[in-house]
Amino acid sequence: KGIVNVYNEYFFRDLGNYYIEWQLLSEGRPVKTGMVHELPVEPQKTETIKLGYNLDGLFESKEILLNISYKTKNAEPLIPTGFEIAKQQLVVTPYSPQGFNINIEPSDINSTLQLPEIITNDANFLIIKSDEFRIDFRRNTGFIERYEVDGIKLLEKGGNLRPNFWRAMTDADRSRLTAVWQNPGIRLEKMESHMRDGLVEVVTQYTLQNVSAELFLVYRINNQGAMKITERIKTGNDTNIPVLPRFGMQMQMPVEFQKIEYYGRGPVENYIDRNSSQFLGIYDQTVEEQFFPYIKPQETGNKTDVRWWKITNRNGNGLMFSADLPFSASALHHTIEAIQSSGHSPELPDETITNLCIDKIQMGLGCENTWGAWPLDEYLVKYQNYEFTFSIIPISN
Repeated sequence: KGIVNVYNEYFFRDLGNYYIEWQLLSEGRPVKTGMVHELPVEPQKTETIKLGYNLDGLFESKEILLNISYKTKNAEPLIPTGFEIAKQQLVVTPYSPQGFNINIEPSDINSTLQLPEIITNDANFLIIKSDEFRIDFRRNTGFIERYEVDGIKLLEKGGNLRPNFWRAMTDADRSRLTAVWQNPGIRLEKMESHMRDGLVEVVTQYTLQNVSAELFLVYRINNQGAMKITERIKTGNDTNIPVLPRFGMQMQMPVEFQKIEYYGRGPVENYIDRNSSQFLGIYDQTVEEQFFPYIKPQETGNKTDVRWWKITNRNGNGLMFSADLPFSASALHHTIEAIQSSGHSPELPDETITNLCIDKIQMGLGCENTWGAWPLDEYLVKYQNYEFTFSIIPISN
């Protein structure tokens, strides 16, 4: 509407020394800015202020956000000129998920882009390949252990793309989490592959023996090596199974994939119960910037409400992740296992991987105390059925 309500009920003087800076964002990118110099709001009163923006030239189908910042005109005791005393981000047009780019016909690119083939006669791997890419599924685990597009390795040797339910324990976690979700006893029961609607479809089914649950993964792969993955967990009736730290997947990429660009909350790490201070926007960062050296290494670098996430090498080649709904993501040069087993942050060894986590959800931090208080109920990942659908799309500069 181009207006905001300004409340002065806790101030015992007018707001004459404050002004508003506003910024309008379309899909995370600033498109319009402005200022309101006068805030004629008497002590303990409320007024409606017209900001003076309009949506001309903006598509209403896009997500449009309004950032508002309240700043000082002149210095006050302990407060310099231009100091931000309050801020808020408001939704003008809500987010609408983007669809998955399914198969591209050869004529749209060039005459050599053909449908991928399924190779089933290898003893160790189910292989999906074309002239443009290759994806290898390990037969005894069902996990992807090789992912190459246009000759670029997207998985580090010895790494894989696999389900993940665990995080490096925080200080509070150490007194409340049990390690059953660190090793839920994943056992492959079935792996099938076939062509469906011009896409390769690989279906795997697992038993999670230690948590009385079943896990299903469906991969749909197009002729450019892009994948749409659905991860689904079906839980049992055991009421003694503890909460999940997270529900998602992780992969180990080569260390040269170190540039991050994402549309989500930032720039500081944030979690579902610790994210309102971080505004939605598009952020450019590096993997090195994600790790915070807590005295005892622990979960770090997470970003929430992510709309899309790109991770690339210095040449601009890499992967883009998107999902049906906003998700969480993080990327570190350390594995979860290495972070959890190290005594102090300076003792963490230099690792030659970029460990990427893509989650439907990660439980909150809590932080009310460090001796056992759980996050609020709405920020727990309870033992129940979940489904997570996301896309992995190769990108180049």
